[in-house]
Amino acid sequence: MPGRAVKRFLWVFLVFLLLSSMPLAGCAAPQTAPAAIGNGVLKLYGIDPITLDPAVAAEATSHEYISQIFGGLLRLDDKLEPAPDIAARWDVSRDGRTYTFHLRDDVRFQDGRGVTAADFKYSWERACDPATGSNVAGTYLGDIVGVKDVLAGRAREISGVRVVGDYVLEVTIDAPKSYFLSKMTYPTSYVVDRNNVAGGREWWRHPNGTGPFKLREWEKENRLVLERNQDYYGQVAGIESADFQLWSGVPMRMYETGDIDVTGVSASYIDRVTDRSGPFYDQLKVEPELSFGFIGFNATRPPFNDANVRRAFTLAIDKDRIIALVFRNLVRRADGILPPGLPGFNENLAGLDYDVEKARELIAMSSYGTVANLPPITITTSGYGGLISQDLEAIITQWRDNLGVDVSVRQLEPERFLYNLKKEKDDMFAMGWVADYPHPQDFLDVLFRTAAENNFGEYGSTAVDDLLDKAAVEAESDLSLEIYREAEQRLVDDAACLPLWFGQNYYLVKPYVQGYQLNPMGLAQLNKVKITKD
Repeated sequence: MPGRAVKRFLWVFLVFLLLSSMPLAGCAAPQTAPAAIGNGVLKLYGIDPITLDPAVAAEATSHEYISQIFGGLLRLDDKLEPAPDIAARWDVSRDGRTYTFHLRDDVRFQDGRGVTAADFKYSWERACDPATGSNVAGTYLGDIVGVKDVLAGRAREISGVRVVGDYVLEVTIDAPKSYFLSKMTYPTSYVVDRNNVAGGREWWRHPNGTGPFKLREWEKENRLVLERNQDYYGQVAGIESADFQLWSGVPMRMYETGDIDVTGVSASYIDRVTDRSGPFYDQLKVEPELSFGFIGFNATRPPFNDANVRRAFTLAIDKDRIIALVFRNLVRRADGILPPGLPGFNENLAGLDYDVEKARELIAMSSYGTVANLPPITITTSGYGGLISQDLEAIITQWRDNLGVDVSVRQLEPERFLYNLKKEKDDMFAMGWVADYPHPQDFLDVLFRTAAENNFGEYGSTAVDDLLDKAAVEAESDLSLEIYREAEQRLVDDAACLPLWFGQNYYLVKPYVQGYQLNPMGLAQLNKVKITKD
């Protein structure tokens, strides 16, 4: 399940962790002065981004590149707190609804044009314009007053966004919300150059961003090169460029031969890299990831519009066995939705544990009475050529062995899967999610609120929605988190999805590469990397 935020942050981990070795992949003071510029090329494995348009991107592969090329008002700091980026500081009104962002006056697009508050207003209104076709604008900008009117085509301007001066932007949201500033770190809120966008439908193949790197070269399915932006307003990159070798082979083998400097570690290599006497142990990094793998149910049609069937399919899966045999314990069993390390994580959550007899009883209690009366069931997954991941194969086998149900598989190409899943899904779908920002709202509300853009299974519960509404505006942090925990428990009890596992990142970094580290969203800040070899 990939990175961001996104993920940025959505996650294709279910395929790539096993079939390749790639990594899944306030008012503070302004950033410090740029560090001394270094040399060297960082060699990385990669796959083609689906898009480099921040307004449209909805998966971690694209975000991996977008986060290096573009920037926004805010960013997440090392503690995953909202911190200044293009906005040097901000003020919040007494009622918690109006934010006044004071922009730096030294930020420029990579062609030299200065960035102003009007550029942000344009960028956000473009993101919300129905003609742009964004599936994420409502999720990440929807708290701003007037966004829903633009998304619906009833207005062209966002009424809650006002340019006060060249470097002052006023933003009004519909209610005080503790996670609003965190949302402003997501790529949908990044600034784009209107002149660049005017260049044509695929303007983003030659992006004019504000980030620490420029796109120098992109040869599809071969090579993508990001070169240092010497005029970056923040920490200027310590490397000349990052060279992504796209679809170039088996990453672990490429790492061994020195063709790349970083690689993720899959289950098939875990024994070699954890051998203390082996050559890789000192190069191994293990980082927690705020990610969640699950099976989604299509709640809009039989048989998964029946909660007892959803519960039965959940109880019929022995997650511990799959994690041990397929993943070699590289992931942690998920009983709930919120991953460890996320505010609101509930150690005492009551999950639907593996219980085959209870699962069969629930089928008998359902409106179908017996598995013989269930309609044909198909699960949608991401991939090419009919090859499915070992974990999904194991899950399907357990449903057949424990319930007597045969489940068919239909694949969507990865470039179509995340952007078309809501309308093209079958009865179930294999999915993952990586935090865009460390808040339970980014999991519970974004994935399971009735009619939410990313509620791919179209689950709906008035009781859950009411709890999410209450938690969003609760000023007391501990009480807000307790309400989110109650909402999560209701979702688990109702089998809104089948939780599978929470992720971790295992990856290798060459000794001469300094500063490369994946954050809990699975992304690295490449401008902090240095190459120390000659």
